[in-house]
Amino acid sequence: MNDKIFDYCLRIGDSSLILSHRIGEYCSKAPILEEDLAITNVGLDLLGQAESFLNYAAELKGNTTADELTFKRKEKDFRCLHLVQTPNIDFAFILTRQFLIDCYHQTLFNQLINSQDERISGISKKAIKEINYHLKRSTEWILRLGLGTDHSNQRLQNAVNELWMYTDELFIDNETDIKMDKLNIGPLSSSLKNPWEQLVTSTLRSASIEVPEANLYSLQYGKNGFHTEYLGYILAEMQHLPLLYPDASW
Repeated sequence: MNDKIFDYCLRIGDSSLILSHRIGEYCSKAPILEEDLAITNVGLDLLGQAESFLNYAAELKGNTTADELTFKRKEKDFRCLHLVQTPNIDFAFILTRQFLIDCYHQTLFNQLINSQDERISGISKKAIKEINYHLKRSTEWILRLGLGTDHSNQRLQNAVNELWMYTDELFIDNETDIKMDKLNIGPLSSSLKNPWEQLVTSTLRSASIEVPEANLYSLQYGKNGFHTEYLGYILAEMQHLPLLYPDASW
């Protein structure tokens, strides 16, 4: 059982970790100073959530730490979702990616606060407050850009069109999902699809953005250790110093 809980914690922790790294890449590049501070704080919140889940994963595995799981695992051992690996094309892409993940996190963590695993429940009860803020912020930006100029609407629509294909992975069940559901530790990913779609589509339609047709990106997913071409470059940057100086401490 611990192996499946370990895998589940990696999935949540890795996704938050990689998304926080992507946001870190955007630091000082937002369109206005207030947004630069806001999105940086979102990245820090995600990093804190990643640390909590990876600390728990390290305890379940034994003889390791969250730092080792972060800096010394190979690409195939990561369990992050494909969506969080996508590059920072422009502000519309960054915002859309964040909005889609914020909707997913709110739907997921509202279930996890009732988890039979006390540690996961505790982490989720703390994180849901941050997630609610993240969603409020990204929703406001979706409406602001969608209802702004024709140019801002089109840029946002392009981002939604391009990123939509990555969302199918959010709702695919694997063996870990099935085990977590049976133990009342976490919900089936497939059970999150309807509430997520309602949350996402209502905002997009209010912003005059068309919801794309479903278009599967892949049949092999990040939660199973299969990744996009982007993750290797992220890890090369993130893990460079710890791998070059494995005995260093700070």
